[in-house]
Amino acid sequence: MTHHLYRFFPELEDQTITVPAGSVAEVLRAVDTMTPGFTDYILDEHGALRQHVNLCINDHIVIDKKRLSDFVPNDGTVYIFQALSGG
Repeated sequence: MTHHLYRFFPELEDQTITVPAGSVAEVLRAVDTMTPGFTDYILDEHGALRQHVNLCINDHIVIDKKRLSDFVPNDGTVYIFQALSGG
């Protein structure tokens, strides 16, 4: 995650969050269970990825940004990037 998203997880020492494998939607639900409200920050009201947020599974950008159906394997790492906008 980009550094500012770790404010949702002040108890983390090594900045690693471990949840079961599954679709991106399932992984994000598991993270949101740990810290309610986290997904509100990166998902819109329809459960799709917000416009300025990108996710990668290992070194591949998540393709399904609406249903979040891309699969995260047991040994996978999800990276969350929030783009900055403005000029």
